[in-house]
Amino acid sequence: MATALSSVEAGGKLPTPVNDDDYRPIADEPFMNPRQVEYFRRKLIKWKEEILREAKDTLAHLQTESLREPDVTDRASSETDWSIELRTRDRQRKLISKIDAALRRIDEGEYGYCEVTGEPISLARLEARPIATMTVEAQERHERQEKVSRDE
Repeated sequence: MATALSSVEAGGKLPTPVNDDDYRPIADEPFMNPRQVEYFRRKLIKWKEEILREAKDTLAHLQTESLREPDVTDRASSETDWSIELRTRDRQRKLISKIDAALRRIDEGEYGYCEVTGEPISLARLEARPIATMTVEAQERHERQEKVSRDE
């Protein structure tokens, strides 16, 4: 029965593990190679899990805390705090849909490329905003056009 040779036995190098926590994508390597793709996938999943955990904590807090402060000013302050917290959670809910869209683009092999120009989005931009769908230049053009449309 034949057995597959490991890359070391075959004379190759050990593959670099994809789950290496110290790994950061660099421009010198092929763009969106499997290691980079996996890095961004893990980054997006971790971000989504963090948002969901915060939302769960907020919900638990809202369920255990009540607005029974006897002082009207204290009650108003609590209501304001809760309102701000709920608006934040709503923004994060929308962010989760963008994270899911980025994960779909990874699965479809489109992640990291501008949806307008098809050019690669810089690694620095993806690192800072992993849900980015456009290059900086395309995003700026889009925002200028949006501003002109609003001003008309």
